[in-house]
Amino acid sequence: MATLVTGPIENNISGGSRPTQQVSIQIVNSDPTNTSTVLIQGYVLNRTRALYVLQSVSLNPGQVFSQMYFADLNGFEFVFTTSGTAANSTEVSVWGKSSSGQLVTAHRIVLHELTTTAT
Repeated sequence: MATLVTGPIENNISGGSRPTQQVSIQIVNSDPTNTSTVLIQGYVLNRTRALYVLQSVSLNPGQVFSQMYFADLNGFEFVFTTSGTAANSTEVSVWGKSSSGQLVTAHRIVLHELTTTAT
């Protein structure tokens, strides 16, 4: 089991709107035979840290999961807790998207950029 954390993501208004309006989460179980489970927790960061996303996803071998979440917030953070036999073969990435669906480079976080905490 491991916990992956984006760390705080600042998304302040610039030019009349926030750069990121939605966050796309991509999760891949690259293990050919084993399953994994990922607990997704999203937090609003606005003077306090408040949970606004709570979802558990089970991934079969080779399965890809993709989900969009609201992110028109001053700040946010995502925590991913992986478990199951394929926990070490489960990869996570986070992609900020503008109101037109364009990727926001500053809010792109791939697996090796996530902070890992063994649990």
